[in-house]
Amino acid sequence: MKDTAPGALHLTATRLRAGVWEGVLNAGAEGEMPKIEILHQETPLEGVVLAPDPEMPGRYSLAVPIPAALLSDGVQTFLVCDAATGATLDSFAIVTGAPLEQDLRAEIDLLRAELDMLKKAFRRHCVETM
Repeated sequence: MKDTAPGALHLTATRLRAGVWEGVLNAGAEGEMPKIEILHQETPLEGVVLAPDPEMPGRYSLAVPIPAALLSDGVQTFLVCDAATGATLDSFAIVTGAPLEQDLRAEIDLLRAELDMLKKAFRRHCVETM
């Protein structure tokens, strides 16, 4: 079930364009800006930009530049986390290089990402139909 408590963070991915992953973060009530951390192989990424939406208090635009040095053959998985609590808000994967038909680890990463998306959609459906 979706966390509807005050101060609960909800992240919606919007796009990946020109090497920058983007999303919209809803923090609920207006207050202190949340602290967001993007992890790749347990290492925080630099250059993450979280900007408040001037038209909607409690809403922020998130931009994550993906360093070219992190991209190599295979699947690279990134976690979007609440730095204050350590909770994972979302994740995304980038697949590059040769076909990954033989790479079982890549397939597992893709399945995990798809499962996360399905869980979110199912939870949203349950909230909307109750």
